[in-house]
Amino acid sequence: MASLIQRLTQRKIVQWAIAYVAGAWLLVEVLSFIAENFGWPAGIVRGAAVFLGIGFFVALVLAWYHGEKGQQRVTRLELSIIAGLLLSASVAVAYVSRGSAPQEPETGAQPTLTIDPRAIAVLPFADMSAEGDQEYFSDGIAEELLSLLGKIPGLLVAARTSSFSFKGQNLEIPEIAERLHVAHVLEGSVRKAGNEVRITAQLIRAADGFHVWADTWDRSLDDIFAIQDEIAADVVAQLKVTLLGGAPKVEQTDPEAYALFLQARQLGRQFTAEGFEQSIALYERALEIDSDYAAAWAGLSNNYGNQTSFGLRPIDEGYRLAREAANRALAIDSEYAPAHALLGRVAMSHEGDLAAAARHYERALRLASTDADVLRSAASLAKNLGRLDDAFALQEYAVARDPLNPNANAGLGFTYLDSGRLDDAIASFRTALSLSPGSIAVQSGIGLALLRKGKPEAALAAMQQESYEPLRLIGLAVAYHALGQAAESDAALAELIEKYEQEAAVNIAYVLAFRGEADRAFEWLDKAMEYEDPGLALIAVETLFANIHDDPRWLPFLESIGKSPEQLAAIEFNVTLPK
Repeated sequence: MASLIQRLTQRKIVQWAIAYVAGAWLLVEVLSFIAENFGWPAGIVRGAAVFLGIGFFVALVLAWYHGEKGQQRVTRLELSIIAGLLLSASVAVAYVSRGSAPQEPETGAQPTLTIDPRAIAVLPFADMSAEGDQEYFSDGIAEELLSLLGKIPGLLVAARTSSFSFKGQNLEIPEIAERLHVAHVLEGSVRKAGNEVRITAQLIRAADGFHVWADTWDRSLDDIFAIQDEIAADVVAQLKVTLLGGAPKVEQTDPEAYALFLQARQLGRQFTAEGFEQSIALYERALEIDSDYAAAWAGLSNNYGNQTSFGLRPIDEGYRLAREAANRALAIDSEYAPAHALLGRVAMSHEGDLAAAARHYERALRLASTDADVLRSAASLAKNLGRLDDAFALQEYAVARDPLNPNANAGLGFTYLDSGRLDDAIASFRTALSLSPGSIAVQSGIGLALLRKGKPEAALAAMQQESYEPLRLIGLAVAYHALGQAAESDAALAELIEKYEQEAAVNIAYVLAFRGEADRAFEWLDKAMEYEDPGLALIAVETLFANIHDDPRWLPFLESIGKSPEQLAAIEFNVTLPK
């Protein structure tokens, strides 16, 4: 034993072992950091650990044979031993990494996505007018056809936002169809000159890009609705869809009122103060021509609600006008699903009557079970009721119907966030950003998810990129607080209060709750009730209120606004999705 210890000391085996273990530990730590932050497979780190473990014995062998001063030559036996050890290490690395790294599917074994032959997308129709100024009309015709086809039970129609996302892109039909998961594509063009219109339409099979059917109509605007009905009927016939009962028909109105409606709808989707005003004026002109135009009343209601949400119209006035316009639409057509969804929005966000909202959304879902806008609105109610399973079902179905819609992906992200699925939330938010880099609220959502993951520095960086100022100030106030930067948090909160006191009273309350200022948080909740802040609808699931959930004032406050757990559980809201 004494001889062995002496030889180990002479050859510096112990020193080599300690140095090797320290170096190997440092290397594994560095690899772990890189893998975590750059998305490397975990198998790389495990494989490296195995390799270094075997390398430890290689180091001891080298130290033993070269530890004595003057021994320089490496023998063939030594080389054989080292090669064998390295080969073993390589096999171990490959084996360990195989279990965690993504595997390439074997040739001929790649999974294939089965696409229903009745799945169809309607692309924006090209504006072929001489002046090129009738885009609102050509897009509107395509959207009306999309809506009409979407009412046919046997068809699976991609939602508007996803179908229209390819506008202006020079992509082949098979590529578009693959991304939308459809088997057929309907495209066409519109040439409008005065009261005359030429419409061409063609149904294309995505698998090979061949035309299944095509036709052209040269008519007056008086026949515009008959043309749309004919196109829908031909598509149904070509796709061999069996209808139970008659095919749905386009809502007919005066052609001039129809053209005004299409233009008003396009302007309202700009979501600007000027766009809303111009859109409202055009809807009113359409209703002067045809006061029984349900879609125009619903469009007017939607504009009033959006103006209120963006702080462009007083809350009481905006929601009153929205409610009145939606009721006018239902007085004309009691089965008009968008009007029921709009009344659900007013009941949920302004009146605080979640039971009434549930009745309207249930009706809207029965009438338009595949409408992406209705699905997302109903999901908001389900989330406000604390029924996250129903919210997930509605939003996941909406994303499946409208996969390229940034709002659908962002909405799903916020539900993931509320349920604590933080990585899924970030993934959905990043998908929304990839589809629309300027989407509001998405950077804020990423920041909140990172904050809950314990990464305040990254959360702050995301909050600073939020384009919508109220949400950016909210995010900065909570992120700076989490970083211990009290002065910066106070400054962001003060600016939020100065600029958006009435519109963001609930938000101010939950910033204060997050900062641990319970008394001030409840003061601002009282102000939110005074201002009738629509944000109160979300109070039951807003996680930033968590710090005051144990406060004795919390449950009585929820009961006072009808949102205690027991009150929410008593509200009946049955969600049934189509097969």
